[in-house]
Amino acid sequence: MKKIIAALVPMLLFISVYAQSVECYPTHWFTGMQWNKVQLILRSTDPAFSQSAVEVQYPGVSLKARHTVANGKYLILDLLISPQARAGEVLIQTRLNNIRTIHRWQLKPRRAGRGTAFAQGVNASDLIYLVMPDRFSNGDTGNDAFENLQDKQSDRTDVLLRHGGDLKGIQNHIPYLKDLGMTTLWMTPVIENNMPLNKEAAGWMSGYHGYWFTNQYRVDPRLGGNEAYQQLSDALHAQGMKLIQDAVYNHIGSQHWIAVDPPAADWINQWNTYTGSNHRDEAIFATNSSSKDRKQMLDGWFVPHLPDVNQRNPYVANYLIQHAIWSTEEFGVDGWRVDTYKYCDEPFLNRINEALTREYPKLTIFGEAWTNTVTGSAYFTQNNIQAGFKHNATGVTDFPLNGAIMASLNQAFGWTEGVNQLYMTLAQDILYKDAGNNCIFLDNHDMNRFYSMAGERMDKYKQGIGLLLTLRGIPQLYYGTEVLMKNYKNPSDAMVRLDFPGGFPGDPVNKFEASGRTAQEQEAFTYVQKLALYRKQSPALTRGKTMQYLPADGLYVYFRYTQDQTVMCVLNTTDKSREVNLSDYTERTSQFTHARNVLTQEKTGQQFTVAPQTMLILELVK
Repeated sequence: MKKIIAALVPMLLFISVYAQSVECYPTHWFTGMQWNKVQLILRSTDPAFSQSAVEVQYPGVSLKARHTVANGKYLILDLLISPQARAGEVLIQTRLNNIRTIHRWQLKPRRAGRGTAFAQGVNASDLIYLVMPDRFSNGDTGNDAFENLQDKQSDRTDVLLRHGGDLKGIQNHIPYLKDLGMTTLWMTPVIENNMPLNKEAAGWMSGYHGYWFTNQYRVDPRLGGNEAYQQLSDALHAQGMKLIQDAVYNHIGSQHWIAVDPPAADWINQWNTYTGSNHRDEAIFATNSSSKDRKQMLDGWFVPHLPDVNQRNPYVANYLIQHAIWSTEEFGVDGWRVDTYKYCDEPFLNRINEALTREYPKLTIFGEAWTNTVTGSAYFTQNNIQAGFKHNATGVTDFPLNGAIMASLNQAFGWTEGVNQLYMTLAQDILYKDAGNNCIFLDNHDMNRFYSMAGERMDKYKQGIGLLLTLRGIPQLYYGTEVLMKNYKNPSDAMVRLDFPGGFPGDPVNKFEASGRTAQEQEAFTYVQKLALYRKQSPALTRGKTMQYLPADGLYVYFRYTQDQTVMCVLNTTDKSREVNLSDYTERTSQFTHARNVLTQEKTGQQFTVAPQTMLILELVK
């Protein structure tokens, strides 16, 4: 008996368990990736967890290093995944106080069709539809609210609260998007926002918009979770459409685990007292700006409940980079729109973009660089500027062009006003490496609705849509613009994020159907639809060059052209009819005898009349 007991003693020194409250980030990885040195963050509830010994048991996966941080609940592992490693369950063993714990971590096979079925990128032949999921359509009323989340409310009577829209609702309306002429879906973020209500200027509001991240590896359950996102992606790609994901690298929600239980103090940009960003991009690129202003711009917080993430910390940077790669592979993303781009650490931005495009060469990345000037806009993408830092993003959201379009519609003609501002803005395309990679738009979820900015005038509405779909760049249409949804950001942004009529149970009208639209709404819808269809098959509008002529007394003429096609765009911003003669533009018109209106098919001769406040889009004919 003594011998038996003696033999059992060494066996009792280690107790193996398979259950422990440990979270792993990334939650899993993939075989055959370029990014094969994975930083795995293990987060425990045990403050002594960092003292654990670690072993990794799986063919083709080796532990290269283990790192500890100030917070003892964390272990950070560097795993090297060989090209020969196969998909399966990687066993990661931690040993602490004679207790061995087995953590099961999945290595999954790569998604098929990289560059063809997903990660295709978007370009000027695409037309992007921007949706705020909570406000578009409720396809599953069972996920509107959850008791285990901090914000438990869903109330459509309050514009500041969640309304119940979800990914299933969007999926249900893919035929609507296709019929309208959209090729690509961009949604505001779908990532978990497990945040309480927060006080902003308009009152206590929820994170219905999606920009208050609390866990990058979870899609918000109120939108349907990871499974619903995967289903939506698959459904889009099955219909030949593309998916853009909205990223936020600059900040996180105050209830994110990095903020609530930080691995170390330097994972967040800390100040002695709350310091907000000055929001001035000039402080970053100007050669004569102060380091004080630059630091406040980059490290200042966006708002008090959104801690500013320190991307200079290598662990933080790797966490964000790996999530972007993981999301692209996991959900089949085709492109990225990066929120608050100009607020992020510049070397980090280039590093994450390089990692994504190395893995997915066709992937498109455009940053939300909300700048005051074309110089500022061009600085944050590939450009022709002699600057101390060179950005590598594919493109930006083109705010200067948006401002110029609005000026051309609403300002009286002047030396630098009205449509001359549009001419001057496009003249500065020389600053971009390729301005055709910019995302262009009339409005979005942070701006006054376009139809309101056009004075609720159908003539100006059509001019704006005409410019959007004929100018260089990748056009984006904000949900509801096609049915004349309107409003100003008064008293809050929520007023330009109202529910799409017909997307929710009990809606009295359904504007997804022609029968639910007024005559004017149907006119707007048809105008967008017809022009989108023409644009889709027009080589001049989707890949052609631009030539513009100096505006004359409010009349603006520009051409989009290839060797095989020339489209002439004539914008009359005055209240008088104007005569146009093709002979005045011989550099582009000399080979042609007449023109054809691309929407009405009406033919014009060498000379024609343009009605007041009208845009004509004409294909030239030999």
